[in-house]
Amino acid sequence: MRESYLPYGKQWIDNDDIKAVVDVLKSDYLTTGPNIAEFEKAFAQYVDAKFAVAICNGTAALHAACYAAGIQADDEVITTPITFAASANAVLYCGGTPVFADINAATYNIDPSEIRKKITSKTKAIIPVHFTGQPCDMDGIGRIAKEYNLIVIEDAAHAVGADYKGKKIGSISGMTTFSFHPVKHITTGEGGMITTNSEELYQKLLLFRSHGITRDKAKMHSNQGSWYYEQLDLGYNYRLTDIQAVLGHSQLNKVDKFLKRRREIVAMYTEAFKDNNLLTVPYQQAGCNSSWHLYVIKLNLERLSCGRKEVFEALQRENIGVNVHYIPVYKHPYYQQNGYRDVKCIHSENLYERIISLPIFPKMTNQDVQDVINSVKTILERNEK
Repeated sequence: MRESYLPYGKQWIDNDDIKAVVDVLKSDYLTTGPNIAEFEKAFAQYVDAKFAVAICNGTAALHAACYAAGIQADDEVITTPITFAASANAVLYCGGTPVFADINAATYNIDPSEIRKKITSKTKAIIPVHFTGQPCDMDGIGRIAKEYNLIVIEDAAHAVGADYKGKKIGSISGMTTFSFHPVKHITTGEGGMITTNSEELYQKLLLFRSHGITRDKAKMHSNQGSWYYEQLDLGYNYRLTDIQAVLGHSQLNKVDKFLKRRREIVAMYTEAFKDNNLLTVPYQQAGCNSSWHLYVIKLNLERLSCGRKEVFEALQRENIGVNVHYIPVYKHPYYQQNGYRDVKCIHSENLYERIISLPIFPKMTNQDVQDVINSVKTILERNEK
């Protein structure tokens, strides 16, 4: 057993990050200052997008994207059940209705053929989620979106640095949202980003994150002086601070190093488990590079004398901080009590019963990785039928 607890994810803050934050704390602007635009510009360049809008967290990014897409009452938005609840909640915030389409059993991402089955005259958008950092089938999703005139909002909370057939995630669809929570690839503490190539959507997003208020003279109905501003719509206070932005910018400078280390850890896990018939290692879609936010193993329960819960708890007792991602969204009590009791996505539910997320973050040592491997192997072999 390890002496110390190994979490499933963790930030890596170094002296450069600390200095950047301290410099802002000593400056004139703690919020609504120049660091916001600088971070946005750098992030847009990194993902090959024209525009980026920094926002207070990943959920707010999804909410803002649904607003900019014009989601409202009676609109339906198709998404995956294997995601954090925010992917669907953001649709509800705008008065729309989330519709859940099942996953592909191999990739664990939303299946375009299942999306097609769920389309109705009310469908307005698709929110594919790049689960674990593996890009969805964006060609298949894009064809459906074009055929039915739907907007695509990619939830890339797991996918900073991932690419799909040579294109960076963040540059492909109408809008893409990101999260900078501490367990993600880079962190601003709490924070998020929305990228787009549309000037029209960009302007809507800017307005929404700041109360719906503008000082842009070209947009105002009148101009009573240099102090004057107008509220043009009902927005939210979803702004990011300069303190967070400068931390994010500093972290972005190291993101490729972080990704390299994640991929090294993945290689160690996959090599160790590839011939183990008690579990299934993650499948990777051809032509794509996952950013590996998560490393999810699927237990071959038919070969084990116990269930996922027993394996999970045994690993926790070994100080291995495993987790489970995710409970199918429609299984949460709120959704069950609000019209989703009869929803059934077979592949999603089967996956949920079998998956465990192993620790993966750049600051892990090779010994940390080996501790995880040893514990997983020992516990599974102990429970082999």
